[in-house]
Amino acid sequence: MRLDDFDYDLPRDLIAQEPAAERDASRLLVVDRKTESIIHHRFTELPQLLVPGDRLVVNDTRVVPARVFGTRNGSPGRVEVLLLAPIEGAAGRPTFQAMARPARKLTRGQTVHLGTSRVPARVVQEVDEKTRLLEFPEGFAVGPFLEREGHVPLPPYIRREDGALDRERYQTLFARHPGAVAAPTAGLHFTPQVVAALEAAGIPITRVTLNVGAGTFAPVVEPDPRDHVMEREYYRIEPEAAAAVTATRRTGGRIVAVGTTVVRTLETAEESLEDGALWTVRPGDGWSEKFIYPPYTFHLVDALLTNFHLPRSTLLILVAAFAGLPLVRRAYHLAVAERYRFYSYGDAMLIL
Repeated sequence: MRLDDFDYDLPRDLIAQEPAAERDASRLLVVDRKTESIIHHRFTELPQLLVPGDRLVVNDTRVVPARVFGTRNGSPGRVEVLLLAPIEGAAGRPTFQAMARPARKLTRGQTVHLGTSRVPARVVQEVDEKTRLLEFPEGFAVGPFLEREGHVPLPPYIRREDGALDRERYQTLFARHPGAVAAPTAGLHFTPQVVAALEAAGIPITRVTLNVGAGTFAPVVEPDPRDHVMEREYYRIEPEAAAAVTATRRTGGRIVAVGTTVVRTLETAEESLEDGALWTVRPGDGWSEKFIYPPYTFHLVDALLTNFHLPRSTLLILVAAFAGLPLVRRAYHLAVAERYRFYSYGDAMLIL
């Protein structure tokens, strides 16, 4: 397996810079693994493309406006930080792992002043060339500060500043639990009308949580993708969600994963029941570092709803593991030829 196998040419004008006028106005490319057919649909047709007894599993993580601008102590130049995750620090002093730019100028002991309120955050560790640990003042409430002054962390391929619309549209309809720095984009297409149509058709929706981290944007650079190391991400599966997945498996229904994050969550927590005759998931929480690449045996996911992903990305490699690389390459080439919209704010693909 070579990284070049997962490359493709994409005209820049097909990278969606804005969300569709309506969430469910996106196109939907339907790929059948058994017949190898590829058919054009609209996202509003999703309930008719599934069958009663199927179960959708969605990611209910919520994107935090964790991108903040400021200045470096004693310098007028702008500093940008993306607060990734809280870590254990000095008592009472909130400490965050953060991606910083320009990181090379943020050395240990320096202070950056963030937001219009110029909140001081001290660099307590240089983790790597891009990442720093930032310590905030004792008792400082970081969450409310980000809601007031933080920016939506749009992906770098969206070549504009975030705006008020992104506060709503870069969250899924299911977003509940804050902790992500990137949206689980397959969920962005859902509207209350589509959800109601799914439920009326006998297709329930179950929620799990995986807090998408900055690693989702980390490019694979190793010539052999199997050498790539995933950054860990927190996940949680409630007992009710695990029981619902098990019930669907027992009755022969299909598990339809809404996004690669759901695939990784389910496959991280998979467990075998009845001597391998039934596979389901363990309830609970933990950290996932799971990297799925071909060949891979999927025990829980029968169908996948996903957006179109970057070349040479872990997300595209996962999709190729699910559908087979030749079929995925055909689907992507057709999507380019038919001018589908790509990436986070783009169109979707349903793999059956």
